[in-house]
Amino acid sequence: MAVDASATGTVNKDGARGFVFALTAYLMWGILPFYMKALGHIPSMEVIAHRIIWSVPVAGVVLLLLGRMGDVKAALKAPRIVAMACVTATLVTINWGTYVWAIGNGHSLDAALGYFINPLFSIALGSLLLKEKLMPVQVVAIALAAIAVAVLAFDAGGLPWVAIALTVSWGFYGFLRKTLPVGANQGFFVEVLLLCLPALLYIVYLETAGQGHLYRSGLYDTTLLIGCGLVTALPLMIFANGVKLLSLSTIGIMQYIVPTMIFIIAVFVFKEPLGMARMIAFPLIWAGLVLYSWSLLRQARAR
Repeated sequence: MAVDASATGTVNKDGARGFVFALTAYLMWGILPFYMKALGHIPSMEVIAHRIIWSVPVAGVVLLLLGRMGDVKAALKAPRIVAMACVTATLVTINWGTYVWAIGNGHSLDAALGYFINPLFSIALGSLLLKEKLMPVQVVAIALAAIAVAVLAFDAGGLPWVAIALTVSWGFYGFLRKTLPVGANQGFFVEVLLLCLPALLYIVYLETAGQGHLYRSGLYDTTLLIGCGLVTALPLMIFANGVKLLSLSTIGIMQYIVPTMIFIIAVFVFKEPLGMARMIAFPLIWAGLVLYSWSLLRQARAR
């Protein structure tokens, strides 16, 4: 899944080590549709519950090895941080749930669209909520994205809700996540820790009701569900370490890797039809992203 570039810090110089970390994370997110497609026969909420539960030990071990558990304890003692983490945890759950459902139900192209739009939505969000001044070229980029959404809405007779849900949930997640005074890894652990109890209760309910897939569906499903912790936590934590060594402009360009890979997988592997509306909408989005990238690079050169 793509990461909002605005939430990644203000590093001005790139390092080879940071580039390798970030590229590894983006490639892992890029091939995630294959993993989620393999879980497509399992209800998305059950998959999300397992992503949460099995992320806790993975993230916990990493923080123990890094010696950063003290930050987590301090965060859990601060009511304001816990309250904000509850909000961000809810947003990331909505994002994960929408993404898993989209991949499993033949809407991978809509997922790609959502993550392509995300950087432009983040710019608009910064302008509306933080009163950040937009460059004319950025206004044009946002307008192109809006036109693309309008084209898809007209064609489908309604808003492309998968793309909108992914864009809005991840955009606000990135925006609010910046206000949490804890590191990326620690913040992620706090979020999944807060979500763990309801997720665990949900899984217990499913298993006792005979509707769960952890043990009853065989070793294949069990392994995939437990592995959700690794495919969720590992790339996020690798990225969190790499982003500290990269400039904002580099991250801004690299974040297109994920939706591009999702787009290619959706069209050439999953065989999802493009259709005329998407053939109009995607070039509009790409044109907007070219303008956005150009403005980002100009700002970087000016700095």
